[in-house]
Amino acid sequence: MELFSNLWLGLQVAGEPINLAYCFFGVFLGTFVGVLPGIGALAAISLLLPITYHIPPTAAIIMLAGAQYGGSTASILLNLPGTPSSAVTCLDGYPMASKGKAGIALFVTTIASLVGAMSGLILLVLFSPAIAEIGLKFGPAEFFSMMVLGLVAASSMSSGSAAKGLAMVVFGLLLGMVGTDVNSGVARYHFNVPELMDGISLVALAMGLFGVAEVVRCINAAETSKVPEKVTMRSMVPSKKEFTDTIAPMLRGSALGALPGVGPSIAAFMSYAIEKRVAKDPSRFGKGAIEGISAPESANNASAQTAFVPSLSLGIPGDAVMAVMLGALIIHGITPGPMLITEQPELFWGLVVSFMIGNIMLVILNLPTIGMWVALLRTPFAWMYPAILVFVALGVYSVNNNEFDIYMVAVLGIMGYALMVLRFEPAPLLLGYILGPMVEENLRRALLLSRGDPSIFIDRPISAGLLGFTAVLLGWAVWSTVRKSLASKRDLEVAEGRA
Repeated sequence: MELFSNLWLGLQVAGEPINLAYCFFGVFLGTFVGVLPGIGALAAISLLLPITYHIPPTAAIIMLAGAQYGGSTASILLNLPGTPSSAVTCLDGYPMASKGKAGIALFVTTIASLVGAMSGLILLVLFSPAIAEIGLKFGPAEFFSMMVLGLVAASSMSSGSAAKGLAMVVFGLLLGMVGTDVNSGVARYHFNVPELMDGISLVALAMGLFGVAEVVRCINAAETSKVPEKVTMRSMVPSKKEFTDTIAPMLRGSALGALPGVGPSIAAFMSYAIEKRVAKDPSRFGKGAIEGISAPESANNASAQTAFVPSLSLGIPGDAVMAVMLGALIIHGITPGPMLITEQPELFWGLVVSFMIGNIMLVILNLPTIGMWVALLRTPFAWMYPAILVFVALGVYSVNNNEFDIYMVAVLGIMGYALMVLRFEPAPLLLGYILGPMVEENLRRALLLSRGDPSIFIDRPISAGLLGFTAVLLGWAVWSTVRKSLASKRDLEVAEGRA
């Protein structure tokens, strides 16, 4: 009965006209910004932050929470991820758009986002106390082991060899070490460039590897996307087989995204790697596999909901978006922590119910406008890509107001194109860059706590379990590579025997 009374309280708060209006405004702005190439949810939330000074706290957080949606549209249509988690959607979303299935890709993305978000919200409502308790059991050793598992899983995302995937993960780890060491405060690998003392911009890295590299490839190949002349609601609906193929990945992605402490980016990358592992034909991934869209989208949206548990109950933001949210709470004199749910029940449960309303608004906004976004691809090539580069430059510059980031995205774009020519996938590099500093930080913390004894990673049950699963995944990857090599060698011998 207490659960229903809490939800009724949340419905009363979220149903107030002012809160509904700000929820719609946030969702609309998030969708609009998500369509603009090169600009992500963080930019939308940052633009809205000054407005929160002048409105009530609950309305402010509801508006900011709504603005985090809608980042996958540009990923599918233009291969430009606004956020790291949307970068996974590029891998199969853009190939589907290039094959004339942009409408289906956007439709599946919208439904997967709704399923993932609602799954995350149900778990948030039912198990928020238990999830917070599990999160409290995660120490530096557990976080390190979990991130090692994510890095190993990332190496399997490459459509080529596992060795290339692992090389890209290591390269990403090296890029993540550029900047100031969080423990000692010493600047490293900056090559006497002051702008690199803060590290390489994540937005510049994502835009360069995916967006600019794709523009250069298209210019070099002189090709345009294959877009249907007319996009109808019927053409947007997937076939029965396509819809059936998305159900299990959606559920798996939702379950993975609901795990505490995972985060949208890690959840999206790991769900993609899992789907590629369990698929009967992994070679379809990276070429327009519908599972490669539904699983990551449901995972990152489920994780976006459950990320509020550690953020609100422990005051620990999982990413930059959550950090801005906590900043907005502190602006209004609200201190996130274990007592927030009991001291501010109207805020917490009003936020939970507003998530449900916001996701329904998102579907209502997105589905009727899919045809309009798909029509973007019919823009002449000579007009579209210069505009994309302008948006990329504006989006990168707006993060730090630093023109150096524009030069950086150009260099990274050239590097991304070179990697594309050499058939190296950029997605494992991006995850290595994101997790690298976190892996190093938690490794050092764990060793400090154990006074240099590495057995702490196997003495703690959760950490040992995660490392054990990592070892199994590594063994599976090695066995799959050896088996594929032996099969190729056997086929070659048979062909030579016939000749």
